[in-house]
Amino acid sequence: MPVDGLDHGRVETRRIWVSTALNEYLDFPHVGLIFKVERTTCHKKSKRETCDVAYGITSKTPAHASAKEVLRDNRKHWSIENSCHYIIDWNYDEDRSRIRKGYGPENMTRLRRFSVGLIKSKGVKNVAQKMRQLTRNTRMVLDYLKMTANSQPLSMT
Repeated sequence: MPVDGLDHGRVETRRIWVSTALNEYLDFPHVGLIFKVERTTCHKKSKRETCDVAYGITSKTPAHASAKEVLRDNRKHWSIENSCHYIIDWNYDEDRSRIRKGYGPENMTRLRRFSVGLIKSKGVKNVAQKMRQLTRNTRMVLDYLKMTANSQPLSMT
C-alpha cells in the first residue's frame, strides 16, 4: 500500500506489507502482525533517489489494524519520539551535558522530560518560548505551576 508525502524538500513514498505467516515461528510474546516498510525518497533539489527498508512487529492483529493503520502507527511513533528528543536536545543541549557519573545522566534526563511534559500539559504550543519566559523569573515558575498559596494569575499561556 503506497503512501506519498512531501516533507523538507523531498518526496517520500512508503509501502507496507503485513503478514501473520511467521507468527508461530517467532519467539516473541504477543505477536499480532509482522510488517515490512519500504521508503523511497526522492530529493527535490538533487533528484537523487534512496530506498530504505525496515521490518517490525506489532501486537495488533489483522482484526484490529489494517496495513494502512499499522503504517500510520509506525509513522506516528517516530514523530512523537523525535519531537520529545528534539525539544530536550535543543532547549537543554542535552547531548553536550557533562553529567556523567552514577545515576546523574538518567536523573537529569527524567527531570528534563518531566519539565517538558509539565509545560505541554498546560496546553503550551511553543515549549521553547515558555521555557525562556520561565527561566528569567523564579516567581513566575511558581505562579505558573500554582505552587504557592499566593500565586498570581498569569495572563500568558
